[in-house]
Amino acid sequence: MTEVVSIKFRNGGKEYYFDPDGNKVKVGDKIIVEMQKGKEMATISQENHMVPDDKIVKPLRKMLRFANQKDFDRVEENRKKEAEALKICEKKIEEHGLEMKLTQVEYSFDSSQIIFYFTADGRVDFRELVKDLAGEFHTRIELRQIGVRDEAKMLGGIGICGQPYCCKRFLGDFEAVSIKMAKEQGLSLNPTKVSGSCGRLMCCLKYEQDAYEHLSSFTPKIGSIVKTCDGKATVIDANLISGNLIVKLIDTESMPFKVHRDNVKLISFKGKSPKK
Repeated sequence: MTEVVSIKFRNGGKEYYFDPDGNKVKVGDKIIVEMQKGKEMATISQENHMVPDDKIVKPLRKMLRFANQKDFDRVEENRKKEAEALKICEKKIEEHGLEMKLTQVEYSFDSSQIIFYFTADGRVDFRELVKDLAGEFHTRIELRQIGVRDEAKMLGGIGICGQPYCCKRFLGDFEAVSIKMAKEQGLSLNPTKVSGSCGRLMCCLKYEQDAYEHLSSFTPKIGSIVKTCDGKATVIDANLISGNLIVKLIDTESMPFKVHRDNVKLISFKGKSPKK
């Protein structure tokens, strides 16, 4: 086991492990760390804790120190320069007639590099644009094409559930999501109903899938025959989350009624006997 702290950088929910180097930190603390391209400011997302050695990518980097007022002033100045750089780059994109949409500009902590994030439908030849930007800012320039999901993660916002985007709050890497998951979760297959603000299928379909598969394993499915306290009945609707079933007694004219899955016994699944 190794003692680590978990940190997050500015653009999203992915956490990274760092060696606290003897420091005791609290959630929300700002620290300075050394990255491959230089120093960066990060936020503590989980205080000192132990993790198994096989969960660590070695060598484990150490936090350098807690951020001070000078560091905060530098970051604030960088944010102002980013806003100005965004306007300049948008103007130059228009001048070059490039089919690309600028999403965000990011100065490195020491201002030695500027990264321009953009989206585009296809490949973009931005070599001349890079030359113009380098001449304008006199520092290292990088243009990085991202997808629409990355764009949503960077910009943030409120989803249809009323909560901030999952990708911005806590999700790390994006995983593949399929319409089959929406079907298995009993959701509408209308793309507008199961798509996030980015236009792609909602990420929650993926990370909630395991829970739905677990609940589905012991919830009678529509068409199954179950035994209730009133007799045999056919399941005509099932809510995996609440466990409530809508059933109709067989060979009677009675109205359908609600019963919990814990209060029925599965007799057959769509005409087949349940597995032992």
